Amino acid sequence: MATMVSLYDTTLRDGTQGEGISLSLADKIKIMRRLDEFGMHYIEGGWPGANPKDSEFFARARDIPLRHARLTAFASTRRPDSAVESDPTLRALLDVGTPVNAIVGKSWRLHVTEVLRTSLEENLCMIRESCTYLRAQGREVVYDAEHFFDGYRDDPAYALATVAAAHEGGAAWIVLCDTNGGSLPGAVSRAVAEALKALPGARIGIHTHNDAELGVANALAAVDAGATQVQGTINGYGERTGNANLISVIANLRLKLGIPCVSDQSLSELTELSRYVAEIVNQVPPHNQPFVGLSAFAHKAGLHANAVLKNAASFEHVDPARIGNRQRILVSEVGGRSNIESKLVQLGLPVEGDEELRRLSTAVKEMESRGFQYEAADASLELLVRRTRPGYRAPFELLDMMVLVEKRKSVDMLAEATVKMRIGERVTFTAAEGTGPVNALDAAMRKALYEVYPILERVSLVDFKVRVVNQTAGTGPGVRVSIESSDGRSTWATVGASANIIEASWIALADSMEYALLHAAVGRELATV
Repeated sequence: MATMVSLYDTTLRDGTQGEGISLSLADKIKIMRRLDEFGMHYIEGGWPGANPKDSEFFARARDIPLRHARLTAFASTRRPDSAVESDPTLRALLDVGTPVNAIVGKSWRLHVTEVLRTSLEENLCMIRESCTYLRAQGREVVYDAEHFFDGYRDDPAYALATVAAAHEGGAAWIVLCDTNGGSLPGAVSRAVAEALKALPGARIGIHTHNDAELGVANALAAVDAGATQVQGTINGYGERTGNANLISVIANLRLKLGIPCVSDQSLSELTELSRYVAEIVNQVPPHNQPFVGLSAFAHKAGLHANAVLKNAASFEHVDPARIGNRQRILVSEVGGRSNIESKLVQLGLPVEGDEELRRLSTAVKEMESRGFQYEAADASLELLVRRTRPGYRAPFELLDMMVLVEKRKSVDMLAEATVKMRIGERVTFTAAEGTGPVNALDAAMRKALYEVYPILERVSLVDFKVRVVNQTAGTGPGVRVSIESSDGRSTWATVGASANIIEASWIALADSMEYALLHAAVGRELATV
């Protein structure tokens, strides 16, 4: 097994081939900078000449110094029956001036004869001459052996001959690609071992896709067999079902195999890196994503929650703090009193005896039967607890509200909300317009609250989701509204549920503001007796 592994990120090229993913030039620059700060060894920026955006990216990137990563430009070998010196693809690759050039060539006889429509020998010449030419120009050459594992199954001798040609041409890295993503770990391990045996002194890399949901497993199998470079993308973005997820690869290399591919500091930023890139590519991170997902260390079953508070290792395979994540205790109707107790401890709230635990457990089950769900709404759960305790006084109360929505043929939708609230001892009326009924309601509520609690001007709405709770109720189902808010320093989630979407939204919005006041210095004084 390798004792050191280089990380090669291709999010900016392979990742952008994923459905629904499109990066602007500014997006690509931001991600490149963050990957470099993280400590990535190689960053593949794109294919020069393939589109104007990639060409402009390399022009801009030339003036941006990188502290850790080596920027890489990607292209293919020379065309069949042409000279490397006059090949436009290789010329474009050299013109961008990156220190590393990655080129892709064919390893599978099927692709050589049916796709390239050339001879097997000419393909070997294309690979060898392209690597030799780029190497002579002072570039570090990464050779991507496309469809290597399919080619190896079809004709092992020819597949090995293709990577031997790249090695003879001076490629610094021979990267074996499971381009179709259908290989199994055992086959990958055996083929990598054979490649290392056939190419003494060569540095072997691995590039896997996730079509059989084995992208990460195959990458680790290759490392176990001796590969010393892993290619992949952040969060596994990529064509079809995606590439090997570098987030999971890094966590497994460091925490499971003990390979120092990144520093302890970078490892602790893994969750943040995953979410940063997800935000830029406008993708919602899956809650169940291993290591960094919101649910990766979430415990719902009562026995599990009770156990992890006594010894986290009882139900957690790694310490979530090492990768920047955190343990979460979920409170739900199936959790029981032990989950309630565990959650109170996690929230820093004192536990006031078994009777309170029974009361809260009953309250949670009652609220969930009405459509509420507290698993991802810690702020609403904390407020539920505090409201059941003597002496708690809410900083404001909704007395009445009215929301009007009007659509005229010649104008956009109009929405206006009027709210009557009690804030302290004062009753106030406010009205506001908005782009929709919820936006208008939010604006009216804020107008009233800002006069008394100007600190709330820092609170902004980050995310708003609506889900039908009972889909069998015809045109009148209940809905659940989930809101995520932030004051620029921290974020919190609240929930509301009702047969009416406006009321559900109000409940979640009001909880968001009440929680903000509760945790602000002035809020603590105003919200409690």
